[in-house]
Amino acid sequence: MRTLVAVVGATGTGKSKLAVDLASRFNGEIINGDAMQMYRGLPIITNQIPIEERNGVPHHLISCIDLQKEPWRINMFRNECLRLIDDIHARGKLPVLVGGTHYYTQSVLFQDQLVEKESVYSDDESELCPAEDVDSAVKWPILDAEPEVVMKKLREVDPAMADRWHPKDTRKIRRSLEIYFQTGKPASQVYAEQRRLKQAAMGNDGFAPGPGQLRCNTIIFWVHSEKPTLNERLNKRVDVMIEQGLLAEARRMSDYIREKEAQGVTVDQTRGVWVSIGFKELLPYFEALDNGSLDEKSLETLRQECIERVKTATRQYGGSQVKWIRNKLWTALADAGMANRLYLLDSTDVEKWTENITEPSERLVEGLLRNEPLPDPKSLSELARTTLEAKEAQPAPVDPSTAKCITCDVCHRILANEREWKIHIHGGAHKRAVKSQAKRAARDAYLRQRQESQEGGHANAKDSQNEPDSKALPAEGVEFIEDK
Repeated sequence: MRTLVAVVGATGTGKSKLAVDLASRFNGEIINGDAMQMYRGLPIITNQIPIEERNGVPHHLISCIDLQKEPWRINMFRNECLRLIDDIHARGKLPVLVGGTHYYTQSVLFQDQLVEKESVYSDDESELCPAEDVDSAVKWPILDAEPEVVMKKLREVDPAMADRWHPKDTRKIRRSLEIYFQTGKPASQVYAEQRRLKQAAMGNDGFAPGPGQLRCNTIIFWVHSEKPTLNERLNKRVDVMIEQGLLAEARRMSDYIREKEAQGVTVDQTRGVWVSIGFKELLPYFEALDNGSLDEKSLETLRQECIERVKTATRQYGGSQVKWIRNKLWTALADAGMANRLYLLDSTDVEKWTENITEPSERLVEGLLRNEPLPDPKSLSELARTTLEAKEAQPAPVDPSTAKCITCDVCHRILANEREWKIHIHGGAHKRAVKSQAKRAARDAYLRQRQESQEGGHANAKDSQNEPDSKALPAEGVEFIEDK
């Protein structure tokens, strides 16, 4: 298999520096995997690595599209990236894929699946993630109907899948019905086929990767810093970007929009480079400048407020990138049985870069190229151990092909899966409900027994009124003797 080095991590952790270090050491070339860095003319806003820091290493897919263009769709990026990987290998070099748009990276790392487990939109990066099929609701309007209507339709076409989802899990219900419309097959059947192919691929010794498997002989470096340190670093980096001309770049973008509007052209500011951090946060300041509605002091106050918004958005974006790695990338690797190819490198202390980043990463790449056994990822550092152990301790996500709703007749609740059911039955609320149900059952049984006993007593009393008392009458042939 082709060898590939991938570098992931939150913004500001040092991904670009590590990629350059490794490419310089192992005769490599770098492929950019950041959607915003593909735009030309905005090196500060998009955080492009300066040319003087690239050490002469060729960089691909950086500064290659114009402002008015939408970001590449996942398919387009994946196909071009795979072509570049082949080309770099053909020239005897090592491809290094680096970037913060992790759904781009993940689409390259893993073999295509028949059906994605999640929609192409991420909860955390939906404003940046390009849709594969934005017209689904237009093609099939029922997908935007009330949840009860969508569930009713899903139950008609795929009852097995409908039984798997909680009635309130509208996203999964919608996705299952969407799969049926897209493929013409019930989602339950599609997932079963996907699972069968994946199991077959697991037994092929890795020579022909199946759905969900790694395409290449890959090692992934997760450059990670402790959150307080990273947040402080990001705040300082925004200040440096301001000094380097961030406001000037953002102003050019604002002027571009105004020019287009003057020409009767509306710029969609919800997609492409227009959602980049540093532009939309500063836009209120530029609008106030153009309107002339604020005095100098108020303008400066607004300017500082907008800069603080840039810092806040940057910190939040870094958090969403880490969340993607923890949840989606790690889970995909675990599903493929390759979680041991994700190595966390601690960049918290930049003074120890050589010790914590350079030396271990170079040893690992050397081992990969020599096809030697690689060490346990948790052995690299204390941060790696605690982070990865915490991830391993978490329960595995629910597989759509095996999910099943469970109804608790005691609490009158529907649980989404076996994991939630186990949590529920061990919870205090369920135990109290069971105890309360047992008390009610015992009370009802007591009352029934009491009622039956009373009814029996009434019947005996009635019989005694209608029949003579045998004790009060003398037996036949026996003379009554009065008790003196």
